[in-house]
Amino acid sequence: MTSWRSSAMLSLLLLLVIGLTDVDAKRPPFRAGPWKSAHATFYGGADGSGTLQGACGYGDLQNEGYGGFGLQTVALSSVLFNNGAACGACYEIKCDNAPQWCNLGASSITVTANNYCPSNYGPEGGWCNPPREHFDLSQSAFLQIAKYKAGIVPVQYRRVPCKRTGGIRFTISLKSNPWFILVQVWNVGGAGDVSRVMIKGSDGKPFKEMSRNWGQFWDIHENFVGQSITFRVKASDDRSSTSWHVVPRNWQFGQTFQGKNFR
Repeated sequence: MTSWRSSAMLSLLLLLVIGLTDVDAKRPPFRAGPWKSAHATFYGGADGSGTLQGACGYGDLQNEGYGGFGLQTVALSSVLFNNGAACGACYEIKCDNAPQWCNLGASSITVTANNYCPSNYGPEGGWCNPPREHFDLSQSAFLQIAKYKAGIVPVQYRRVPCKRTGGIRFTISLKSNPWFILVQVWNVGGAGDVSRVMIKGSDGKPFKEMSRNWGQFWDIHENFVGQSITFRVKASDDRSSTSWHVVPRNWQFGQTFQGKNFR
């Protein structure tokens, strides 16, 4: 009788877990937000130099292909960057009401947040200071909507869904050790950003919360050596994606694994 009750309770718990996962899966996909006003500048060289390594930790976007967004990137002011929570988010931007500086007939561009535009309280700075919502584009992205000599232009912007190829990538950093796992989460579709990451080994223990280390690096002080690993990623729109056993038991530090992405 005791064994039967235990089995029944286990089955019920499993159904509840599956049900919760299905509820997340049925949430509506991320949709474009309302248009807002801001300003945009640019930084770095025409070839992307100075913009490829950013505060989100994606690495050399052009050579390594992280996320596939190349030079279509932007550094966000502190209000938008939100201590790294906005890393990976996608923005549609268009030059606005400055005919002498906007490229005539230019369409809007879509860029991915990969860097932080720091505040500057000196006499020549201030565009990225709170509470301003400001976009410091790569030079390549800026020149698609405005003239080089403009320097700064008024823009309209909105959050849009991120279109990614393939699944969410999980890179186990070489800075990890058997009792400390540091994971980079990238190539996230939908909302693009990540608000929460949970991890589960194959030892039967429940999901555990990971902490944001910096940008889109997440860590936990646990030993998962010899276990297959499951990740559950939650985006800012409260949708979750669970990649069951995406990391095999024989994983090694420095490897990247591809999981389930948001639609």
